[in-house]
Amino acid sequence: MNSSELAPISEFLAELVPFDQLDEAQLELATRGIEIGYFAKSQREVPVDYQQPNLYIVRSGAFEVRSDQGDLLDRLGEGDYFGFPSLLTGEQVSNKVAILEDGLVYILSESSFQALRRQSREFDRFFNRKYAERLRHSARYLARDHQSTARVKTVMATPVQSIEPDATVQQAAQQMREQRVSCLLVCQQEKLVGILTDRDLRNRVLAEGLDGQVTIGSMMTQPPLSVTSTTLVFEAMMVMSRHNIHHLPVVSEGRPVGVVTSTDLIRMQRSDPLHLIGELERQTDREELIKLASRFPELLQSLIQADARAEEIGRVLTQLTDTLTRRLLAMAQAQLGPAPMPWCWLAFGSQARMDQAGKSDQDNGLLLAKVPTEEQRQYFLDMAKLVCDGLNDAGYIHCPGGIMAMNPKWCLGFDEWRDRFERWTRQPEPKAVMHATIFFDMRPVAGNLNLGTQLQQQVLRQCQDNQIFLAMLAADARHNSPPLGFFRQLVVERNGEHRKVLDLKHKGLAIINDIGRIYALACGSSAVSTPKRIQAALKAGLLSRKDALNLADALEFIAHLRLQNQGRQYEQGSEVSNWLATGQLSGLVRHQLKQAFTMVARSQDGVAMKYGRSL
Repeated sequence: MNSSELAPISEFLAELVPFDQLDEAQLELATRGIEIGYFAKSQREVPVDYQQPNLYIVRSGAFEVRSDQGDLLDRLGEGDYFGFPSLLTGEQVSNKVAILEDGLVYILSESSFQALRRQSREFDRFFNRKYAERLRHSARYLARDHQSTARVKTVMATPVQSIEPDATVQQAAQQMREQRVSCLLVCQQEKLVGILTDRDLRNRVLAEGLDGQVTIGSMMTQPPLSVTSTTLVFEAMMVMSRHNIHHLPVVSEGRPVGVVTSTDLIRMQRSDPLHLIGELERQTDREELIKLASRFPELLQSLIQADARAEEIGRVLTQLTDTLTRRLLAMAQAQLGPAPMPWCWLAFGSQARMDQAGKSDQDNGLLLAKVPTEEQRQYFLDMAKLVCDGLNDAGYIHCPGGIMAMNPKWCLGFDEWRDRFERWTRQPEPKAVMHATIFFDMRPVAGNLNLGTQLQQQVLRQCQDNQIFLAMLAADARHNSPPLGFFRQLVVERNGEHRKVLDLKHKGLAIINDIGRIYALACGSSAVSTPKRIQAALKAGLLSRKDALNLADALEFIAHLRLQNQGRQYEQGSEVSNWLATGQLSGLVRHQLKQAFTMVARSQDGVAMKYGRSL
């Protein structure tokens, strides 16, 4: 390939971890060792030759890695890798790489890959960690594949629309029209005895020339096939496919509790995270993009009902937010023209930590390669406004405190950001500490990601040995305390509109996030998610193994309880919030919640003792 063909490859690699850690000569070695492969969905699989292994770098498209038994091991998109296990172990791997969407793949030769491992410790370390991560991910996917392990109760339609067998088909048709349903369950003494569908009305009544006074009992399908609410979705799909039916009653002890339709199953497939991300990435129309985002709550519901872990749900929701943000940025640049300098879109808060839940506002900023002129800054403010308004229309409301890239205070050059962080850490007054709880949870999302990584590294160096700043953070982390009384009983809010409820966010999750942030800054960890920060504290010896596991368990339990509560609020049509009514809790859950809050309180005391003495 000539230099003009190599340039876009080099630019792509330069922004991709770990290639962004290579020097110019090493990056050129990597670029010249690349071949380009195009894989169409019609091919079904990437023809990987494990006897001559290569590193495959996804430039575009979507792929799945599956074992030779067909088990899902990983899902891949732009910037992801496959093929490296064979390069690292020297063993032939029998995994198959399925093509979900047409894509371009950069193929790095084995000789170039091994040369880069020898020349760059960071490069070698990254892929060894990636291999360990793949092993962990494969175990997670094997244990839980959302669509294959979801239960019928997550997709069935309720409440049940029923009718008695001695009613007429005209009455049935009128009821179906009024309720806007395509079937009725026929019940006698509350027991399911049959089903009448719109297809039955068409084929058995109209096509036969019968009038509307014939009884349902003579026209219905009996006895109807049925499943229970705990039946796996894929089993229900098999029943419907095998018997060529489009409606399947769901029963409990013979009584109908819901209906599954083929439309419900299609909707579930459309709400699969990978499918949604693929659709988002293909959108070029802003209104269609916003319309797709309206399906996020539906996906959240299915994940909650499938009993996915809170950490997993947070990652899925954040990946959707990231994808939506990147598409809005691309649309903004298409409208405004090329940017006048390199830039990086930064996410703060829950999006940065990848723990978004059912209700999130937006916290973001723009990092520019250098201090811009007024004209240049205006370009980026215009770009940011298009993105922030788009996020607002998609349900991520404008930040009430104005922490958004469209605010000139948070659209800054690299040196401006660096100076601002330095001022906060060197003069840790209350406002600076407040900013730290937001801005120190920072993750680059789009643009030149290396700019964001460089800023984060500088910030960590400023904080690691700054005992006064860490002490101020530790003191601030005690402004809220878990809702426990003198005898470790749960204490609910007593006044205002939130009487007799618990604030799971500010009295629990936010405190754990504060603790994780302090430990990360103290040990110089670049981790942003709270579980990884807890792991970093354990590795650095700041937490014992027992305390780290207890704190991580408390985080998962409280976060999972919040999501379950938000799922109920969504189903009931009430406002989704972080408030939990204790009257909804069983004795066991109440006991577990007290234990979780007790662990949070102990960890809060531990941080105060460890760092508060510097004050």
